[in-house]
Amino acid sequence: MLSECLEALITDPKGIYVDGTLGNGGHSAEILKRLDDGGTLIGFDRDTDAIERVQNRLFSGEGKRVELIHDNYANMALQLDRLGVGKIDGLLLDLGVSSFQLDVADRGFSFQQDAPIDMRMDRTQGRTAGELVNHAPENELAEIIYRFGEEKASRRIARAIVGARSKKDIETTLELAAIVEKAKGGRKGKKTHPATQTFQALRMAVNDELAGIEQVLETMIERVVEGGRMVVLTFHSLEDRMVKQFFARHVPREESLQQGGVKRIYEEPPVKWIWKKPLMATEEEQAVNPRSRSAKLRAVEVGV
Repeated sequence: MLSECLEALITDPKGIYVDGTLGNGGHSAEILKRLDDGGTLIGFDRDTDAIERVQNRLFSGEGKRVELIHDNYANMALQLDRLGVGKIDGLLLDLGVSSFQLDVADRGFSFQQDAPIDMRMDRTQGRTAGELVNHAPENELAEIIYRFGEEKASRRIARAIVGARSKKDIETTLELAAIVEKAKGGRKGKKTHPATQTFQALRMAVNDELAGIEQVLETMIERVVEGGRMVVLTFHSLEDRMVKQFFARHVPREESLQQGGVKRIYEEPPVKWIWKKPLMATEEEQAVNPRSRSAKLRAVEVGV
């Protein structure tokens, strides 16, 4: 959905655009291609590896047109203040884990390869998922797996994890995946691995992802110019629900008054949907990139 993202995002080729989730730099590189010499791209990522890789591979000769910042997008407004940037013309958030993070074994995001259970997007901060798995109380584990993974078997899985770690620390992703799979009674003919929701939940908890999404939306909607766009790509229902509900509060709705007439109700600033329903990946896109199966793209224009 790259072209749809860019078509929704860019309204002024001389504007200032922020990619809040730099990742492999694919979106940022395409944004820059569509900007004039007067346009500016600001990219954020929590992962120092991503910043260095993208800077060297894509933007080494771009000078002042590109600014890459190592920080959580939750701190975006503060970083823009530091740069002296007031308003921006568009914000893009791709809330999926980057393919680089999934594919590099030692990051510990995936059970496709054996690795230490890390899952931190910023490896300079916070506890690892392994520390959470091996030291969190059973009730806390169950709550995390249920809330962030929407996993019905959360209590059974938490009990199995605590039982396994009482004998020895759970050290690798494949160890953890096997414990979860056994707790759920195996694959039962399903394509999706039984540990998928548990791994998602641990990753979201370790990186405090939902709080970060709420923070960046709340602080940045005020920074988008009138007529500018906010474009968000989500990959599971918790993220999508949060984004949808946030934007919906800013979409004006009419409420009848007792004395007659109507009143427009909305949170400031008002926005309008670019598409009434989220865009989803086509079958062709899903065939090329299976990770796009759950993707939903939502976009709004600010100041209507």
